[in-house]
Amino acid sequence: GKPLLVEGPAGVGKTELARAIAQATGSELVRLQCYEGVDEARALYEWNHAKQILRIQTGSQGGQGDWDQTKMDVFSEEFLLTRPLLTAIKRTEPTVLLIDETDKADIEIEGLLLEVLSDFAVTVPELGTIVAERRPLVVLTSNATRELSEALKRRCLFLHIDFPDPDLERRILLSRVPELPERLAEELVRIIGVLRGMQLKKLPSVAETIDWGRTVLALGMDTIDDELIAATLGVVLKHQSDQTKAAGELRLN
Repeated sequence: GKPLLVEGPAGVGKTELARAIAQATGSELVRLQCYEGVDEARALYEWNHAKQILRIQTGSQGGQGDWDQTKMDVFSEEFLLTRPLLTAIKRTEPTVLLIDETDKADIEIEGLLLEVLSDFAVTVPELGTIVAERRPLVVLTSNATRELSEALKRRCLFLHIDFPDPDLERRILLSRVPELPERLAEELVRIIGVLRGMQLKKLPSVAETIDWGRTVLALGMDTIDDELIAATLGVVLKHQSDQTKAAGELRLN
């Protein structure tokens, strides 16, 4: 089927969704983490130059026949370093290909993604075209820091995920930290909701809600008071300016 493009704020569980799909389908997860400057060599494949040089040095000690064989050898699959896109295409077992934070990659990479996702085939000039025997299930994620191209969007199914409502987040928290008393889980989720309503650099993610629950449990606390919130705010807010702003608005000073 078509690739699934999952968009939403950082920390809502987009990557976790891909992991859950892989687990539910018994598939191997292959992940391409996008970032500014990621290129074809990091996304698709590159040659193992050090190994090629060693092979050439060994082959050059023989005659012309050995050299001809060496030239063929150094561009064989033995010397090919497959990166996530090619790895997923070559696999014959069930595979989920996660292209994570696609919006962080340079726009030129979208052209490569379009080519690969259209035919699930990769052309390596020295080896020919490698076609997927078994197409992977593809999940792309985006934090919407920039608009992805319309051409890429057209090739995908679209799903927007926002932060969960309090009841769902409470259930997520209790499923991950089952020893946490329910009333503490409710209070933590309520405070997280208040924090997400503030103008912060980075809003608390669901994963950070879970971390906060584990922290409270580890401290053996049975109530959520201002002192505890102030002492553990760094678990959910990772910028000093956010902690200062939150402490002021929550009147923790």
